[in-house]
Amino acid sequence: MQKSVHVFEHPLIRHKLTKLRSVDTPPSDFRRLVKEISLLLVYETTRDLPVQDIEVQTPLEKTRGYHFEGEKLIFVPILRAGLGILEGMSEVIPSARIGHIGIYREPKTLESVEYYAKMPDNVPASQVFILDPMLATGNSAVAAIQRIKEFNPISVKFVCILASPEGIKALHDEHPDVAIYTAAIDRGLNEKGYILPGLGDAGDRLFGTK
Repeated sequence: MQKSVHVFEHPLIRHKLTKLRSVDTPPSDFRRLVKEISLLLVYETTRDLPVQDIEVQTPLEKTRGYHFEGEKLIFVPILRAGLGILEGMSEVIPSARIGHIGIYREPKTLESVEYYAKMPDNVPASQVFILDPMLATGNSAVAAIQRIKEFNPISVKFVCILASPEGIKALHDEHPDVAIYTAAIDRGLNEKGYILPGLGDAGDRLFGTK
């Protein structure tokens, strides 16, 4: 099965990502930048959504237009950092439904541990977008995708802001059918599993915690 990675190098995304990386960016600006990048990413990640041809009445005459069923989309942030991306994407498509999956990375082994999962009804008729700012080791992404696939969605896409080569390989080794959408692919990981040059711990920087 073909493996797919989409990197969006739009000038606005590159500009905002540079500001996002800065250690001097406070949590309030960090949250705003994540949202703004997500607003830009959502247009590309949904480019292939099916639309229906419909008739609409303008103030002057009838014409043809297009409609898509946003309720057949499900956004699933990986808690907690994925909430930053969710805000921007759900603002553009407010009719999309929202699931949640809670996964944390065990500090010593770097293995993923699930502690929560809740999905809307009728997942088999929906396309699912899993959201997480970072695709680092890939362990959390792989675990989240495997869990979501138990609900039998039409398709699964993974949306992030930064990815590492190691994370991309880990995800596609287990789930070659899942397309990855990211703003950038960084150099690699350090010994603690953080992306380099990266932007640090996205969750801590979003919410001002350590």
